[in-house]
Formats: sequence, structure tokens, C-alpha cells
Amino acid sequence: MKHPFSVEQREFHLPDQHIVYRLYRNPQIATSRRLVLLHGAGVAGVDTWEHIIAFLELWSEVLVPDQRGMGDTFYPDRQEHRYSAQELVADLNALVDQLGWWQFDLGGYSMGGLVALLFKQQHPDRVEKQFLLESAVLDRPCWESTVELRNSLSAATVHLRGATNKEQGIIGFLDTISPNRKVSPQVEQVTISRLGQRPEGFANALDCVTDAVRQIDREALVAAQGDVTSFIGGNSVELLHQYQRELTERLPNWHYFMLPGTDHSLPFQKPRQIARIMNDETRRFVEK
Repeated sequence: MKHPFSVEQREFHLPDQHIVYRLYRNPQIATSRRLVLLHGAGVAGVDTWEHIIAFLELWSEVLVPDQRGMGDTFYPDRQEHRYSAQELVADLNALVDQLGWWQFDLGGYSMGGLVALLFKQQHPDRVEKQFLLESAVLDRPCWESTVELRNSLSAATVHLRGATNKEQGIIGFLDTISPNRKVSPQVEQVTISRLGQRPEGFANALDCVTDAVRQIDREALVAAQGDVTSFIGGNSVELLHQYQRELTERLPNWHYFMLPGTDHSLPFQKPRQIARIMNDETRRFVEK
């Protein structure tokens, strides 16, 4: 399929961060609808979203930044440093301000979902339609179990920061976050290679989520959201699905989609299906 978007890579410099982002434009779309997409821990924006973007039909512009510690975004000293979820929210706010994007749709995968949730909570008037792909902090119905899950990832960060066993740290992360994944040697190696490009940056991202989970009020965070379409992999743990069903039952603005045959790597596994649902859900949102 011919990609309908032109792509421009740019840099945005903050005092402590050189943010690389990609701006996708589709001249065939006459509307001024805009979309921001945030990647997950350890993966670049282009790797996460480009195959999905190829099938989007309603947005004339799509913004895909690389967040701190990942992709082509670096601190000015080119070293890896720890950061907070609130810093990621502030980075995004500064970037969309600089671009003059005052209103837009917002999507986030995994850690990017957490940043998207926090951004909506803090800037409710700027975000319209929302998309979450297995968002962090929505892992389990029981909050104590969610905190415990995130704390268990600390073992993975130890390996990722060590001189050896970085692959062991990545496998530990995958076993924790996606225990029911169908493992083939080839796919597993591609995933390990993708997550291993900046191992310490990946570790900082995992710690960023864990620190946020220890501080946030999830009920207040969820209550602050607008019209949400949430995707969960069919092979992901049942507790993930259970929590999404609970949210759908009690929140009229929450729309849950299960993608059969996928796990936590769902944006890489079913990009066409995800894009189709994003298109349909946005049409529903606009027409309601």
C-alpha cells in the first residue's frame, strides 16, 4: 500500500532535552483534524506507529514524538538520565505549544498511554478523541495488584542497567507484561532487538511508570478522561480484560476493544485492524 502521508523529521530543543519528532501530513484529507501518538517504554515512535498511520483516514496531520530516553531524543550531554511522567507531560505540552496545536486527538501505547491520561487530566480542553493501547496503570482491577506488578519490573531494570544480562532484563519485562504471548524465536529476537537499542533509557522508562504508579490517584485520573477507545490484546492476561469491562460498564465514555491473536505487542501485530477501529471510533465521536 502506498503511504498516504508525507513525513518530515524535526527537532525541538528544550534546555534539558533535544526532542526529535515526526510530522505526518496527508494532503488528500481536507479536514484540519490532528492526532498526537505517544509510544511505549523502550521503543521509538516511528517503530510503534508508522504502520498504523498508513491506514488512518481522518487526520490531516499526525504528530509522533520520541519521548525522553527513547528513539532519537536525547539529553544535550547525550547521556541517559532518570525522569518523571510529569516531565514527559511537560515535554509534550511544550511541543504542541510550539507547533500551535491547541486541540487534537491523543493516543498512547503502554507508557505513552499513561502520559496521554495525565495530559488529558491536566489539559482537558486540548484533547478531543482518545485512544489507549494497553495503557500503563490500567493493568489490573485491583490497585494493589497493579502496584505490585509494576514493582516486580524493578528486577528487569537492574539487568538493563548492568554491564551484562541486558537481554535477560528484556525477557524478564516481556514475561511480566505479556506472559501469554506466543513465542517464536524470530519474533522474540526482533522484539528484544527493538527494546535493546537504548537499554538504560528503557530502564528509566520502566522506573518512570513505577514511580508514577506509586503517586497517582487512578480513580481521579480515569474520571478526568473524555471519550476513550481502549485496545487490549486477546492473549493478554484476563485481569486486563476484566478491568476494561468494568470501566465500560460504569463509564459511558469508555469503549473497549479486544484484538484476538495479539498480546502487549498489539500495535506491531495488527496495525491495519487498529487503524480501522480508530477511524470508525472517531467517526462515531464526531457524529454523536
